[in-house]
Amino acid sequence: MYYPRKNTIIYKFFSWYIHFIINKDFAAFKFDSLDVKPNSSVLILANHFSWWDGFLIFYINKKVFNKKFHVLVNAENYKKVSFLKYLGAFAAENSGKDVLETLNYAGKLLDSADNLVLVFPQGKLFSNHLKSINFEKGVMQMINSSQKKINIVFAATFIDFFAKRKSSAYTYLQNWETEEYISLQVLKSAYNKHYDNSVVKQIQITE
Repeated sequence: MYYPRKNTIIYKFFSWYIHFIINKDFAAFKFDSLDVKPNSSVLILANHFSWWDGFLIFYINKKVFNKKFHVLVNAENYKKVSFLKYLGAFAAENSGKDVLETLNYAGKLLDSADNLVLVFPQGKLFSNHLKSINFEKGVMQMINSSQKKINIVFAATFIDFFAKRKSSAYTYLQNWETEEYISLQVLKSAYNKHYDNSVVKQIQITE
């Protein structure tokens, strides 16, 4: 698998750069503030519709959670966008056993309260206008390979222009109280309930 790399200088530069381009390219970026259990890691499950998604959650992590950021990406993006690995990106190099190794690695990351792991359960990019979010099976493998001392956070992001030349981004966050028994269907259903509620909030915005 492809692992994250550590380079303090590169990390600090792109941390500043992400902050810079979000403020430059968006009219506004609004998101919720959450309190999470201090002795647990954070797993963020988010919809995936744009190039911006990982950077927006990276920004939120700096402002809200202040954890060590990690994100599961595909091998193509890991190799194509060379600086991602210095921001905590990791990926499966091949299919089969390497995918399992990568998911288990993510589970081990979640065993440390210092870490945040971002996962896009859809597995690839889809439109921002989907009515529901599909979950690939790997999400449960990752959770089950951890000690399950995790803050699971749902994130739903939407972008609208309204009357401005630049768009505004909105990310709705929710702590999900983990049930004793978690299945892929339970997790998917809970996330999509949050997604539906977020859509309702989004369409009520007027500017």
